[in-house]
Amino acid sequence: MATSNDIRKGLCIEYSNDIYKVIEFLHVKPGKGPAFVRTKLKSVTNGKVIDNTFSAGHKIDEVKVITRKFQYLYDDENGFHFMNNDDFSQLYINKEMIENAQFMKAGEEVTIILKEADETPLSAELPQSVYLDVIEADPGVKGNTATNALKNAIVETGARVMVPLFIEPGDRIKVSTEDGSYLERVKE
Repeated sequence: MATSNDIRKGLCIEYSNDIYKVIEFLHVKPGKGPAFVRTKLKSVTNGKVIDNTFSAGHKIDEVKVITRKFQYLYDDENGFHFMNNDDFSQLYINKEMIENAQFMKAGEEVTIILKEADETPLSAELPQSVYLDVIEADPGVKGNTATNALKNAIVETGARVMVPLFIEPGDRIKVSTEDGSYLERVKE
């Protein structure tokens, strides 16, 4: 059993009948009144972010987790199938457990967080950015380059990305998996 003094970034705790990962924390010791810890917690099961304040010395239930690299194989109507790179065993994860799954392509390496006690999957995290080929792009409007004009493009995974006007079908681009934004064109 840990206390609020043990809170650190990346710690997984059980709170409100769910498992949360600490994203941010701040130990506050006001001049008047007791100390407390202000936290930002992200649910590993549904991705919801909440703010919470723990009083100093508050008991928290720490959840032991392990992270492993898995290779994305394919998806079906209910979820995604992954393969462990070490022992080639396969794992199935529901669609709700992965944020921005539209940027995942076959063969992509993904980090999966597992509960240490029974190795049940809690969530999957994509790399911060991925390289994708542009399959289809709207035509750019000539003369519309004075501002940072963007147009729609569809990448190989089927996701829509807003890209600059100079991007054409066949180009390879780097995309942020957090917000789906265009980062750069990849020169080959």
